[in-house]
Amino acid sequence: MNRSQYNECVNRYADGIFRFVLSNLRDRERASDIVQDTFAKAWEHRDSVSWEKSKAYLFQTAYHTMIDDIRRQSKLSHYDEPCRIESHSVYTPYPDVQEVLHKALAKLPEIQRSVVLLRDYEGYSYQEIAEIAGLSEAQVKVYIFRARTALKKELKSIDNLIDVGL
Repeated sequence: MNRSQYNECVNRYADGIFRFVLSNLRDRERASDIVQDTFAKAWEHRDSVSWEKSKAYLFQTAYHTMIDDIRRQSKLSHYDEPCRIESHSVYTPYPDVQEVLHKALAKLPEIQRSVVLLRDYEGYSYQEIAEIAGLSEAQVKVYIFRARTALKKELKSIDNLIDVGL
């Protein structure tokens, strides 16, 4: 990949990679850092990355960088002292749908959340997701099915809670 192709990759894929990482991490600063790391790695390996496979390479690199970051954060959180946060929330009978969906997505295992977001939010094909996540196409389909089933169950239970509150 040459310099102009690299710049084209940045223009085409930076926003999509950022949205993907942000939807998993829910932290704009960390997501931005991961996108920067992803493109830095792409620049370092530009001679070995073909233009045709650049999209898959970028998303795969972002995915693995994100997983590494999550693992690093979880190790750090074990060493942090627990802090007490007082919450002053107001009950509303109609929670924000987007907030409810994000909470349901957060309950999914990392791999299920990632593949369902790539498929349903970013619109990638099963084959592209398999390349990005380093899985077989069959595994991707299974993870997406399980994630959608869990989301459906979670959202139905929340819907029942809302109906009961009325």
